[in-house]
Amino acid sequence: MKPRLRAAAAAILLLSLGAPPLFAKSDLENICVSVGRLLEEGHYTHKQLDDSMSHKILRTYVEILDFSHLFFTQEDINAMDAKYGNSLADDILLGNLKPAYEIYDLYQKRVDDRVAKIKQFLKKPPDFDTNATIELSRQKSPWPKNMAEADDLWKGRITSELLQEHLSEHPIEPGPQLVERRYDRLDRNVHEEDRDEQAKYFLDAVAQSYDPHSEYLSKDDMKNFNINMSLSVVGIGAMLRTDDGYARIESLVPGGPAQLDGRLKVGDKIAAVGPQGSDLVDVRDMRLDKVVDMIRGKKGSKVRLIVIASDAADPSKRKDIQLVRNEVKLKDQEARADIIIKNDADGKPVKLGWITLPSFYADMDHHSKSTTKDVLALLKRLKKENIGGLVIDLRRNGGGSLEEVISLTGLFLKSGPIVQTKGSNGNIVVSSNPDPGIAYSGPLIVLTSRQSASASEIFAAALQDYGRAVIVGDHSTFGKGTVQTVLPIAGFTSLLGSRSDDDGALKLTIQKFYRVAGGSTQLKGVTSDIVLPSLTDLPEFAEGALKNCLPYDEVPKARFTKWSEPVSLYLDELKQRSAERVQNDPEFHYVTEDMERLRKRIDENRISLNENVRRKELADDKTRKELRSKERLARNTEEPRVYRLTLDTVDKPNLQLIMYPGKLAEAKKNGSAKVAPEAASDSDSDNDLLGAPDAGDDTKTPAIDPERDETINILADLVRLEHGPKTASANANAAAH
Repeated sequence: MKPRLRAAAAAILLLSLGAPPLFAKSDLENICVSVGRLLEEGHYTHKQLDDSMSHKILRTYVEILDFSHLFFTQEDINAMDAKYGNSLADDILLGNLKPAYEIYDLYQKRVDDRVAKIKQFLKKPPDFDTNATIELSRQKSPWPKNMAEADDLWKGRITSELLQEHLSEHPIEPGPQLVERRYDRLDRNVHEEDRDEQAKYFLDAVAQSYDPHSEYLSKDDMKNFNINMSLSVVGIGAMLRTDDGYARIESLVPGGPAQLDGRLKVGDKIAAVGPQGSDLVDVRDMRLDKVVDMIRGKKGSKVRLIVIASDAADPSKRKDIQLVRNEVKLKDQEARADIIIKNDADGKPVKLGWITLPSFYADMDHHSKSTTKDVLALLKRLKKENIGGLVIDLRRNGGGSLEEVISLTGLFLKSGPIVQTKGSNGNIVVSSNPDPGIAYSGPLIVLTSRQSASASEIFAAALQDYGRAVIVGDHSTFGKGTVQTVLPIAGFTSLLGSRSDDDGALKLTIQKFYRVAGGSTQLKGVTSDIVLPSLTDLPEFAEGALKNCLPYDEVPKARFTKWSEPVSLYLDELKQRSAERVQNDPEFHYVTEDMERLRKRIDENRISLNENVRRKELADDKTRKELRSKERLARNTEEPRVYRLTLDTVDKPNLQLIMYPGKLAEAKKNGSAKVAPEAASDSDSDNDLLGAPDAGDDTKTPAIDPERDETINILADLVRLEHGPKTASANANAAAH
């Protein structure tokens, strides 16, 4: 920013402390100034709003409006860059929103023009007998050079949408009619956005230019934010984000209907919604808040979703999912445990423990509920049952309370540092576990995935750095190593002569997390010691795929002592044994094949517009699915005996048997066997093959979950290598009914 303008902006702030402002600004203009100043002064990077940030903000704003790079042309982008590229920072700090409105007006005109051309194109019969292909995703593609190139791109896009509806097993209405209605709605939505909404998009762009987790929260955003934090809304328990016109599943709330059902997965796109008693409604290019409103509803009512799976080879192949809306309760997110009895390599029974931890929760109001307290209760019972080793399953754990992850980690370590945080001032704070007591000192595995984020990464990183646990799962965790705070804007706009509770808030990144060994969990996440094939293991689903993410860096290593118990993790031996089993496991062969196909599809980023080619691909998928079903039915695999332990049953003498030798074979034979979300591929996406392992409903049929099974094998190896075979006693077997 030019010195004279920065001085002027500062003067306005200072004068307003003791006197009325020099000139009146609208509420939106004051909000704009406050957002800019808060980002400059409060964001972790302390990045000033200068010329380089002007260009970045402009880019972020036009991408929020035109995420697929289709409505604007490169000629438009060049003209906007010349007009606004060096001045947006000045405009923000002076509260000038005119550039944001002018850019939106141009976007509105481009949408109007495009929708008119689409309607003309739809009057002609589509050509599905062509060798043409189009890009599946254009978010990383350049804008078309000019309008002529844009017209060509749109012809392919509309043909693709028509073919997609033509091939769909779940048609909503005739393709041309549906596509015209879709773009009419898009045009209408664009015109319905008033200046407040346009300013919201722009201020979002300003915040997200600093990092992807900073954002401006309007009054309505704050309402939804508070709902999500309190988990008081009745719905399906899914967090949504706009992606190429679709509402994409960003995360599933632990214990919510969607997570418990198991069929909806992170990355899936919602194509249509059918509220109970209503017809399906195409929701592509519908405003996200309207999609959310359609999904929410009365407790106990049903909602139908038509979903394009994240790993679907063809977007016309969709899942038809019906869910019962329910209120997400804390009880559904509680830690739970399983006692697993399986035979070791010598055929002797070994007893193992498994704790599933959906989140790091705490009841801040009454202090009566906490992750640490609950896990400690489960651990006491598991130790009483004489388990030889333990798995902590964090595959779907997106984080939670920092205090809880520190205290929980302390259950497995002596006193010492757990995590380091660095603020924008550069000061490093080491957070330690003050309790030297250890709740469990036996063999330990932490199972993670790309969905393990934030607090989960702190837990896994600390136990890995101390040499306390073997980390198993995807190549790495999500990689979110930043801390955010929410600042109400009203406290700052009051300095500029206005104040309103409707001013919204700024979610601001203020700190970064670091491991006790010095490396950040940001971007790199926590790398597994033993990697298992998994369809969730895609960098496209991690922090590094987000725009403007903060870089990885390091701080000095904290002073800590490695795990001093006479225990070795035997990593080389464990890796070798696991690799041999994975190589010979048919389920992992399926996963590996599907990973290769998915990786190829993402890298090529193209799909055919030829109907015969697409039908053959769909037929091949169906054949592959049928063949795998037959192969599963023919296999006779050894199954463990599994007993469920919840916080309600932790003190009861008898435990519920949820899996026994032969139960999975029975389920496969009668067609009710399920494939866990981690293992499910696009070819296994029908309702009769999907389910969530350990979903909390003990009446469900067993899930085929190769990651779970192999993690149990690794733990059994670790127990044997550390202590020799630990067998399950006759009394322990008798105690668990």
